[in-house]
Amino acid sequence: MPDATRGGHRALGLVAAALAVTGAVFLGSTLLPRQTPPVPPPAQALATASPVASSRPAPVLPRSEPRHLDVPRIGVHVPLSRLSLNADGTVQVPPVDRPEQAGWYARGYTPGERGASVILGHVDGGGRKGVFYDLGRMRRGDSISVTRADGSAVTFVVQSVEQVAKSRFPSQRVYGPLDHAGLRLVTCGGGFDRRTGHYTDNIIVYARLT
Repeated sequence: MPDATRGGHRALGLVAAALAVTGAVFLGSTLLPRQTPPVPPPAQALATASPVASSRPAPVLPRSEPRHLDVPRIGVHVPLSRLSLNADGTVQVPPVDRPEQAGWYARGYTPGERGASVILGHVDGGGRKGVFYDLGRMRRGDSISVTRADGSAVTFVVQSVEQVAKSRFPSQRVYGPLDHAGLRLVTCGGGFDRRTGHYTDNIIVYARLT
């Protein structure tokens, strides 16, 4: 795998293929309890996920793993675990019985590196609200901070928020290459299908290092 720990193309291909096969059940919604959960708020800041053009070089930092996530808009202040790939090539998720946890996809970029760093969290689990229950309330211009293992704290500004059907999960926009340091927060959203026990959509926040 070429540069697999830094989000190489093969890793992206595995994720994209897994999404295509599973209908983009990306955040482990197959693990969600078959019950009617509290309905999460819809995304309020729907906008294009295209990068904002800038004449200035994008700031980037050396690789350093994230340790803590702060999202003031929705009251999230949590440590981050490491996530990899399951044996079937799908992305791991935090334990569904610990919905308050969030995890960083460790085969990708670290927050502050040039590239897309991806953090995943449940919308709910075990009948309780999850860490990203209110992710749909994020708006363009909101700040997100990540504390890294090297002691630095990096701040990102939200560019857009997208709610998209799992069958059309934008794997390239979430995991694909960037010319700047980006961050993606991802959870489930939309309606809850009682027949399958899955949410129908994903909510994705796209942010850029300031």
